[in-house]
Amino acid sequence: MINVAITDDQAIIRYGVGRILEEDPGLSLTGIYNGGESLLAGLRNEQPDVLLLDIQMPGQNGVELAGIITQRYPAIRIIALTNIDSPEQARDMIQQGCLGYLLKDTEPRVLIEAIKTVYRGEQFIYEDLKKQLLNLMLQTPSNIITRREREILRFVAEGYTNQAIANELFLSLRTVENHRTRLLQKLGVKNTALLVKVALEKKLI
Repeated sequence: MINVAITDDQAIIRYGVGRILEEDPGLSLTGIYNGGESLLAGLRNEQPDVLLLDIQMPGQNGVELAGIITQRYPAIRIIALTNIDSPEQARDMIQQGCLGYLLKDTEPRVLIEAIKTVYRGEQFIYEDLKKQLLNLMLQTPSNIITRREREILRFVAEGYTNQAIANELFLSLRTVENHRTRLLQKLGVKNTALLVKVALEKKLI
């Protein structure tokens, strides 16, 4: 069972997502929040496997919240569910640790597919945006990865194991593993050798 939570200030969106999830026996809506404050309070008690996160909300926006959640709860897989069709906004969310980016008018089957994809630790971005996002990232390679990912990337390039990196940065082994997986996905490579090679080519380290 994949536990899913949603944060959105529109009641109709929260209701609609709940109805969609009910159609799949492998999904369960375990958290419903109307903004950043209630979300962060709720996560202290229970963390979902996948979080559907709106970007434009009163108070803290989705970009800020994604960064906070990624740091505090790195095991949560975040999907931005938004009305904003923008490669720049998608890039900002991915930089903060999101694995998925979907528009709110997406078909229910695609939403379910996205949830199951990011639950496996894989990235899911709708096709029309993917090429725009790739071009944007290639134009601005220094902005592909977060500060923490850059730190971990330097240790990887020096041959440190995940456990050794965790010890150096005072992080859990699972946190380092999650960051390393995201680095592989963001740079589009399958192993450590290629990760270091592409990072050097893009002058990320």
